[in-house]
Amino acid sequence: MTEQTFNRAYWLPSTNIYEVNIRQYTPEGTFNAFSASLPRLKDMGVEVLWLMPIHPIGEKNRKGSLGSYYSIRDFKAVNPEFGTAGDFRALVKQVHNLGMKLVLDWVANHAAWDNVWTNTHPEYFERDHDGHFKAPYDWTDVIQIDHACEAEQDAMIDAMQYWVREFDIDGFRADLAHLTPLPFWKKARTAIEPLKENLFWLAETEDFNYHEVFDVSFTWEWMHKTDEYCKGMTNVDGLKMILHRYYGTFPASAYRMYFTSNHDENSWNGTEYEKYHDMAQALAVFSCTWNGIPLIYSGQELPNLRRLKFFDKDPIDWTGTARLHDFYKTLLSLKKRNMALRACDPQVSSFMINTTRNDVVLAYLRMNGENAVLVMLNLSKEEIAFSTEDSLVEGNYTDVFSASAISIDAGREFLLPPGGYLVYEKCE
Repeated sequence: MTEQTFNRAYWLPSTNIYEVNIRQYTPEGTFNAFSASLPRLKDMGVEVLWLMPIHPIGEKNRKGSLGSYYSIRDFKAVNPEFGTAGDFRALVKQVHNLGMKLVLDWVANHAAWDNVWTNTHPEYFERDHDGHFKAPYDWTDVIQIDHACEAEQDAMIDAMQYWVREFDIDGFRADLAHLTPLPFWKKARTAIEPLKENLFWLAETEDFNYHEVFDVSFTWEWMHKTDEYCKGMTNVDGLKMILHRYYGTFPASAYRMYFTSNHDENSWNGTEYEKYHDMAQALAVFSCTWNGIPLIYSGQELPNLRRLKFFDKDPIDWTGTARLHDFYKTLLSLKKRNMALRACDPQVSSFMINTTRNDVVLAYLRMNGENAVLVMLNLSKEEIAFSTEDSLVEGNYTDVFSASAISIDAGREFLLPPGGYLVYEKCE
């Protein structure tokens, strides 16, 4: 395992990410319409906004009526569906004025069939045996970029620099980062980092080698394993095994992003409630309190209970009340203020806690000096009574959701409903 050598943003250990689907966020589907939600998201505790690609979408071989965000026609332009370059610049400025950050989704592996480079620089793309552009895999609305072409690498890096330099964005989320060779990303970060301090680099990958460049990576394996758990295909020990493997495989400095939904999961595999049912909120608690960075997807604070179309207009059904706003606000505030929840901090220790129901309870304690947070999740479909069996938990705590005080010692009994959760912050 190779440790990262680039400078990291100082605010990473206690931050969070909120993925923005501009097209579906409002009936208008524009930057300007989305901006009205910024004060609400700021109040919820959101710190980093990840915007799905904002570039013009290819028309040739387009899927659906509006096409995929990830089929890009011009890496240096704004999709008129969302507004103008001026609208985007104003959005970034408003985000910064609220003390938040904005990162762009970046697609370096492929482009639209009618991408501007197909006319000006066709050599940037791979060809099939007949000399025609070719699609990667079965993604028929895009063509494969030739990563061996150094001129293409330089053009792609120039486009990335453009958004940092001209719009003051705060970093990138690299789509399917591992499909683009690691040397390109090293070259890109080396060229872009001098433009702005504390840029944020998020990779959609579970290849630990990519942490040589990227700050944060996805935890797809954890997400899939929790899905399997809810389908009865594995047990709590299977979940713990994944977490144990993460600790052994990834560098200690590798930030991991935990989530219960995102644009792909929601559209193609179902909402978190389709997958996790009663355990959806318990697993969201995990994402916000384990050793990593939590992700919230557009509408999860409602909660959104339906799949959003990917290639067509399908606005989120905002009801005027985000029922889980305070749920996420409580968790994000806890992560921000409590030193025990800092990610990748060598001063933090995480312990699995034994209970009398280890078969269905996932319990853990995270500690940093005098700071401690105890979490207990009922990952079953039944109400359960259980007690702790570990002296590590002893002490006085406050329930972060009810603000009630509790004294805990080994043997303390608890009662949790199906998918229930308890989050306790240790008192000084």
